Amino acid sequence: MNKKLLYIFLIISVLFTSCIPVKDLVYLQKKGNSEKENSISMIESKPYRLQTHDVISITIKASDPKLVAIFNPTVDGSQSDQSESGLYFNGFTVDDHGNIRIPVLGEMNVMGFTLEEVRLKIEKQLLEEYFKDNASIFVVVKLAGFRYTINGEVGSTGTKTLFQEKVTIMEAIANAGDITTTGDRKTVTIIRKTPNGTEMKDLDLTNINVMDSPYYFLQPNDYIYVKPLRQKTWGTGTTGIQSLTTIITLLSLFTTTYFLFKG
Repeated sequence: MNKKLLYIFLIISVLFTSCIPVKDLVYLQKKGNSEKENSISMIESKPYRLQTHDVISITIKASDPKLVAIFNPTVDGSQSDQSESGLYFNGFTVDDHGNIRIPVLGEMNVMGFTLEEVRLKIEKQLLEEYFKDNASIFVVVKLAGFRYTINGEVGSTGTKTLFQEKVTIMEAIANAGDITTTGDRKTVTIIRKTPNGTEMKDLDLTNINVMDSPYYFLQPNDYIYVKPLRQKTWGTGTTGIQSLTTIITLLSLFTTTYFLFKG
């Protein structure tokens, strides 16, 4: 009788330890002394500064389009393709020296500049060398898509591109099909290249205070890695039914083997 109770206890213990609790699956939970629930706070997001190999899109407009036609890249005489592949081939890539080459204007150093600073720099050069104030020059400078790479326990891995200026870690994960049930939401790693080297940071996405982190807003070319939970390594299942099925299978195998050797 005692042996039966012991076996039942062991089965129940394995069943509960192998299941993934709900608290490990829910994002942005209020924990500890967090006061973010039902409150609004400013989240710090520093402007991105351009680095080598970034691709930017530059469009120059004026009251008379013919005046600025030579400054804008075109394909067969028409406006350049604004798709992802079109922006890659017709955009302006920051070379290893931090420069881009703009038609007529020539080389311009943009390394470490924000997009707004690049816009003002181009407008200033145009007005000083080619146009007057009454030409109504209008310059638009954007990243040719917000690119990031995500790997690990997500629905869809690989390099992703979003056409928006700011992207949060939550948006990036949602765009990749969300973290799987066996993914560790408490230690999502962000790997970021900076002028000073490579930085790594683990984020706990189950804690609402993660929104205070400077890594909550991604930067272009960030790498995201979602680690697997221990339950996946054990291979006992992610739900109670899966775990129970695994345990019953193992017990059946053990019992069959035992009787074969005993006989």
